[in-house]
Amino acid sequence: MAYGQTGTGKTYTVGQLGKEDPSERGIMVRALEHILSSMSLETDSVAVSYLQLYLESVQDLLAPEKTNIPIVEDPKTGEVSLPGAAIVEIKDLEHVCQLLQIGETNRHAANTKMNTESSRSHAILIIHLQRSLKIKEETTVSIPSDTEHTLPGDLPLVLKSKLLIVDLAGSERIDKSGSEGHMIEEAKFINLSLSSLGKCINALAENSSHIPTRDSKLTRMLRDSFGGTARTSLVVTIGPSARHHSETSSTVLFGQRAMKVVNTIRLKEEVDYETLYKNVENEVDHLTSEMERQQKLRHREKMQLEKRLKESETFLNDLKMISSVQIENLEKEKHQFEYAVKRLMQELEEKEGRNNVLSEKIVHLETSLNEKKQQQLESFSTTQILAETTKTYEKKMGELLRELEEERSRSASMKGHFNVLEQQLSDARSSAQFQENMARELKRELSKITQTFTSQVHSLEEKISQLVSEKELIYGELKSTQAKVQDEASHRQSLEAEVLRLKRSKTDNCVEESKTLCGMVRSGSGLGSEAFMHKSGNLKETLASQRVGLPNVLALLKSEELEVQIHAVKVVANLAAEDINQEKIVEEGGLDALLSLLETSENTTIHRATAGAIANLAMNVSNQALIMNKGGARLLANIASKTDDPQTMRMVAGAIANLCGNEKWHAMLKQDGGIKALLGMFQTGHTDVIAQIARGLANFAKCESRVISQGHKKGRSLLIEDGVLSWIMANSTMFPPSTRRHIELAFCHLAQNVENSRDIIITGGIKELLRISKESSRDDARNLAKKALNSNPAFLKEIQ
Repeated sequence: MAYGQTGTGKTYTVGQLGKEDPSERGIMVRALEHILSSMSLETDSVAVSYLQLYLESVQDLLAPEKTNIPIVEDPKTGEVSLPGAAIVEIKDLEHVCQLLQIGETNRHAANTKMNTESSRSHAILIIHLQRSLKIKEETTVSIPSDTEHTLPGDLPLVLKSKLLIVDLAGSERIDKSGSEGHMIEEAKFINLSLSSLGKCINALAENSSHIPTRDSKLTRMLRDSFGGTARTSLVVTIGPSARHHSETSSTVLFGQRAMKVVNTIRLKEEVDYETLYKNVENEVDHLTSEMERQQKLRHREKMQLEKRLKESETFLNDLKMISSVQIENLEKEKHQFEYAVKRLMQELEEKEGRNNVLSEKIVHLETSLNEKKQQQLESFSTTQILAETTKTYEKKMGELLRELEEERSRSASMKGHFNVLEQQLSDARSSAQFQENMARELKRELSKITQTFTSQVHSLEEKISQLVSEKELIYGELKSTQAKVQDEASHRQSLEAEVLRLKRSKTDNCVEESKTLCGMVRSGSGLGSEAFMHKSGNLKETLASQRVGLPNVLALLKSEELEVQIHAVKVVANLAAEDINQEKIVEEGGLDALLSLLETSENTTIHRATAGAIANLAMNVSNQALIMNKGGARLLANIASKTDDPQTMRMVAGAIANLCGNEKWHAMLKQDGGIKALLGMFQTGHTDVIAQIARGLANFAKCESRVISQGHKKGRSLLIEDGVLSWIMANSTMFPPSTRRHIELAFCHLAQNVENSRDIIITGGIKELLRISKESSRDDARNLAKKALNSNPAFLKEIQ
C-alpha cells in the first residue's frame, strides 16, 4: 500500500509500466513479473482484478460499465470479496501491461495546483493466486476395482493467496490544491476514506477491541489485509518542500503507527469441493454411460445369440424335415427297387423256363431230325421233304437261338441294373446315416451355445447389480454434497435477508429524521420569514449530513423562494454524486424537476448546480437514456449558449461529456446541438471548461471508433461533420498535458476510421499523427497513432 500526500510519487512507485525502460517499472509490474516467473502452468493459476474507489463507489477499471460493486464479507472467515468484479486470468507479462494500461486509462485523474495528473480515486489491484494440491485422505470411498474408471483416492486441495497492491489517492488541502466544484467533492471523499484508514491503524496499534473498518469502503476492502492473517508492506511517500511540513509530519507518524501493527501469517489451505464435486459428477456420468453401454452391448449380444439360436433351431427343423422327406423317398425307391427286382426275377425265371422248353424242343427236334435222317436213308423219296423240313427246322432253331441270346443279354443288363439299384440303395442308407449324425452334432452344439448364453446372462446380471449398487453409493455421496451446498445457500439467503432488514430499519429511521427536519422548517414563520432565511444558510449541510427526506428536498425545488431553490438543488447535486442515491432521485421525479429548473430558471447559480446534478446522474447508463429522451441535451446546449459563467459552463460541459460516453445517443446528441455546444464553450478560454470539452470529445471518438471496429456502423464520423477535426488540428498543442492527452486520444480514435482518412489528410493530420506517435507522453495515444499510420493505406501512401 502506498500512502502519502498528493504529488509525492505514489502512482509512479506503484503503477508505473516502464515499457521502454524496465528499470522504471512500478511495484505492480514487478510483482506480477516475479509471480509469473515462479509459477507452474500445470498446477498454478494467476488472475487479476483492477478496481478503483471513486466517491465511495467501487468501480471496475477493466470493465468500466460495472459500477457500484458491492463488498461482501464472509461471516465465518471474515474474508472480503467483491462479487461482480471482472477477474481476468493472465499468462504473460505483456498481457499484464495491457490490462494495467486499460485500467490506468479508465482511472479518474485531474489537474490540480500540486499535480497535473492527480489521482482522484484509490486504485486497488487484486492478484488471485491458486495452486492445486492432492493429499491422501484416510476415509476415502472405495469403488470396486473391476470398473474402468474410479473416483480418485486423493482429495483435491487448493492453496489460495490474494495480493492487494493499493495506490491510495493523495490527501490534500483545498487551499493548496486549488480544487473547486466537483473536485472538492472528490477531495472530501478521499480525505474521509484516508481518515478512516488512519483510525483503523491507530486502533490496531493500540490493540483496541473495536476496529472501525465499517466507516469507509476503503477500510472494508482492506479489512483482511491489516490486523489479520496477511503480510502487509507500507510505502510512505513525502515531499521535500518545507511548505508541506505538516503533511510530511502526519505521513511519517502514520507510518510509525502502522509499524506497530502485528499480523499473524496463516497458510490458507482449502478443500477444493467444487473440483471434487465435478470429478465425482463426471465419474458418475461416465459410470452411468458405461453401464448403459454395457447393458446395450449385452442386450445386443443377447439378441444376436437368440437370433443365432432361432436360426439354428430353424435350420435343425428344416434339416429334420428334409432328412425325413429324403428317408421317405429312399424308402419308396427301395420298395420300388425291391418290387422291380422281384418282377425281373420272375421274368428271368419265366425266360429260363422258356429257354428250358426251347432247349427241350431243340433236343426233341434234334432227335426227331436224327430220326428223320435215318428215315431218309430208308426212303429216298422222302428226301426232298425231309430237306425242306430240315431247313425249316434249322431256320426255327436259328430264330430260337437268337431269342435265347437276346434273353441272355437282357438278363445280364437286368442284373447290371439290379446291381446299380443296390448301390444307390446303400448310398441312400449311408447318406441318411450321415444326416442323422449331423443332426445329433447340431443338437450338441446348440445345447453348448444355450449353456454359454445362460452363463453370460447370469454374469451380466451380476455386473449390472454391482454397477447399480455403485451408482447408489455415488448418488448418496452426491446427495450429501448437495445438502451441504443447499445449507450454505440457505445460510447465505438468511444473511441477505438480515442485511435487507437492517437496510429497511435504517431507511425507516431516515424517514423519521426527515419528518422531524420538515417539522423544524414548517415551525418557522413560513418559507419567506426571516427565521427560515436564517436557517436556510445551513440547510445544505444539514440535509447532506443526514441524507434524509429526499421527497421533501425535491419538493423544495418548486419553492418560490430563490434561496431555498438554490440550496435544495445543491443538496440534490451532492446526493446525485453517490450511485446509491441516483435511482431514488429518479424514482421520486428528481430528474424531471432538475430539467424543469434548467428550462425555466434564469438564475446562474441554479443553472450551475442543476447542470452538476445532471452530470452526476449522467454517469449512469440508464439515467443517460432518460436524460436524452426528455430533451436534456437540448436544454444543456441552450444553457451553454446563454451563460458566460465559466463554472456553469464547466458543469454543462461535464454533463455533455458523460453523455458522449454512450454510442447509442451520439446521433441524438449531435441533432440536439450537444457537439456544437461543446465547441462553442471553448471561447471562454477557461482551463477546466476546455478539459471537460476535451474529455467529451475523447469519449465520443472512442465509443464511435469501437462501434465502427465491431462492424455495427459505417461512414464518416459525426464529429467531423460538426467541425471537430479542424478544431483539434488548431488546438492540439495549446493546452496542459491532461487536456492535451484527451485531445490526442480523440484525434487518434478518429484516425482509426478509414472513412475519415480524406478529411485527416486535407487538414494536415498526418504530421499530427507522426508527432503523437513519437512525442506523446501517453503510451495508449502513441500506440493508437502508430496503429492508424501502419494500418491505413492512404496514410502510408502520404508518408511515402
